[in-house]
Amino acid sequence: MKHSDIKSFSLLRNLTVCAATAGGLSVAPLASSHREAPMITETPKLDATDFYMFNSYEPGREDFVTLVANYIPLQDAYGGPNFFTFDTNALYEIHIDNNGDNAEDLTFQFRFQITPRNIALPIGPEGNRRTNAVPVLAVGPIGAGNIGALNLDQTYTINLIKGPRRTGAAAPLKNAGDNSTVFTKPLDNVGLKTIPDYNAYANSYMYAVNIPDCPTPGRVFVGQRKDPFVVNLGETFDLINISTSPLGPPDANKDILSDKNVTSMILEVPKSCLLSAPDKPIIGAWITASKLDTNGVATQVSRLGQPLVNEVVIGLKDKDKFNASEPKDDGQFADYVTYPTLPAIIELLYGSAGVKAPTKFPRTDLVSVFLTGLDGLNKNGGASEMLRLNTSTAPTLRDQQKNLGAVAGDLAGFPNGRRPGDDVVDIALRAVMGVLLSTNDAPSGQLPFTDGAYVDSKMFLPAFPYINPPLAGSPNDPTVEITVKASAQAAGPYRGLQASFNAQTHSLEVPKQGPAEFVQTSGGGRRVILGEVKSKDENTLEVKIASP
Repeated sequence: MKHSDIKSFSLLRNLTVCAATAGGLSVAPLASSHREAPMITETPKLDATDFYMFNSYEPGREDFVTLVANYIPLQDAYGGPNFFTFDTNALYEIHIDNNGDNAEDLTFQFRFQITPRNIALPIGPEGNRRTNAVPVLAVGPIGAGNIGALNLDQTYTINLIKGPRRTGAAAPLKNAGDNSTVFTKPLDNVGLKTIPDYNAYANSYMYAVNIPDCPTPGRVFVGQRKDPFVVNLGETFDLINISTSPLGPPDANKDILSDKNVTSMILEVPKSCLLSAPDKPIIGAWITASKLDTNGVATQVSRLGQPLVNEVVIGLKDKDKFNASEPKDDGQFADYVTYPTLPAIIELLYGSAGVKAPTKFPRTDLVSVFLTGLDGLNKNGGASEMLRLNTSTAPTLRDQQKNLGAVAGDLAGFPNGRRPGDDVVDIALRAVMGVLLSTNDAPSGQLPFTDGAYVDSKMFLPAFPYINPPLAGSPNDPTVEITVKASAQAAGPYRGLQASFNAQTHSLEVPKQGPAEFVQTSGGGRRVILGEVKSKDENTLEVKIASP
């Protein structure tokens, strides 16, 4: 790594220490491609929500790269009766640039099919009977190896295309077990009665796959998962109306996506099969979705590489154009990177708190963040927007990962690829506000910006498929969440407090930390009414729960 980059990362590591010892300035950007452009809101089945690419950190899989493409945002677990399927008239694609020319060299293309079983039941007495199709996806419990009551099958094929995505040579990926080219997507997590053991059922659709011209099999899983993206979403869209005020710790706010699912395409590929040559370990990648017309002509409507680009970098008038574009043409969007508007918006909203946008233009520091990769870490080729990964970087085991990735000295994390536990919101905010610039050019660049929604690697699985199983549609969750927060003044700023529940007195016990404001949030549609607040002893407050 060049000296300038080492200096930059040292600065970022110092900021991490500052964040731990001082209050963080909390500013939330938009979500990572959940309904990010006007036209994509009309076709949610084609909406890419997030893309992850990382050196596999499951023990024994260090020679593999995992690619995770998530689609269909904001899924309510109870979203029946149809739940969430992929579009059968679409192409879902993961593109790999392995020589730095800003164009795809490899494309993994997914296509989906739905085959109804048309289960019907005889209704009515003998002599006056009709046989009618049922309106639900299953007429009885199903599980691993027991799908007789399932009312439809969703299957998919995967082609590897070498060269241009529409004209290159295509060959199918095959099931390493039976050599078939058709794979099955499990039913969404309808609920406990329909699928008593969802994990076992879904895991039965994880496949070892033979990849064309690749001597080592990879793995694939396609199915519903818990949305891994973490963000304080609702308050973000209300002019960053963060309930705990702009000042707070990195875990002061709720992950608004905590009750949402997505649908994931998760593919693990041997590193050697993604590279153009052994001495060229850096790859770039992005995902797309394209609609097929009646003649089979594909029109791209969704594109995603790095998180947050179309949301907080690209201007509103060009969001649909970006979704339809390719990295090789990204010069048309360069001004959005070198003259970004997000810092100016943050200053408008929080200038009274002393926040100042960077003053240096053009923002060449953001070119390396968004368009080229960093020298000595993951730079490969010219300027274009994609997620870049140095496959020669040793992976960090899940429990040792740092959620600020390279910012905290963990070079196996974002922006060197992206892992599920990387807090890309906080990292991107600090970059946009000028953490790589001098204090003369970025007066607020040293502040540890955070959206207050916490995420780390321990919140996810330690092995393939890494992304957590989906939330169940039933039964309704009987639990509630109560967040206790304290402030020295009524207007805040607030900070979270540790609380313990006393089952005998049916109360929460929290340490005294000055005047306190107690904030409750609901879980599973239920509310909690907090009753009398009193002192249990000189060190502890007791909060009665009047209505659980």
